Amino acid sequence: MSPQAFANMVSNLLYSKRFGPYFCEPVIAGLDGEGRPFLTGMDSLGAMETSPDIMCAGTAPDSLWGMCESMFRKDMGPEELFETVSQCLMSGVDRDALSGWGGVVYVVTKDKVVARTLKGRMD
Repeated sequence: MSPQAFANMVSNLLYSKRFGPYFCEPVIAGLDGEGRPFLTGMDSLGAMETSPDIMCAGTAPDSLWGMCESMFRKDMGPEELFETVSQCLMSGVDRDALSGWGGVVYVVTKDKVVARTLKGRMD
């Protein structure tokens, strides 16, 4: 299934259940059939917003957007992208008490998906 088709399916599901029980803001990322990245985010009603570069959701998107826009550059390698995303995520988490104590960063390439867990402050 292409990421575009999956995003449309999730969007339709969220809208059909707009009065409950699904209250989430999904971010869907993947590679299309030609290997180009696809990135979209939704509100809890399923309204999609696509972006060629960055998508933020959750309790701290205002903290994340500024960091992501200042640190992101096009054509970064997987390791450089992981480091940038990790720094942005940890900076946003540190500024928002509801965000939790870390995160999981997924780096999607044509060959594999690498998941790494980040641990943040525990105070």
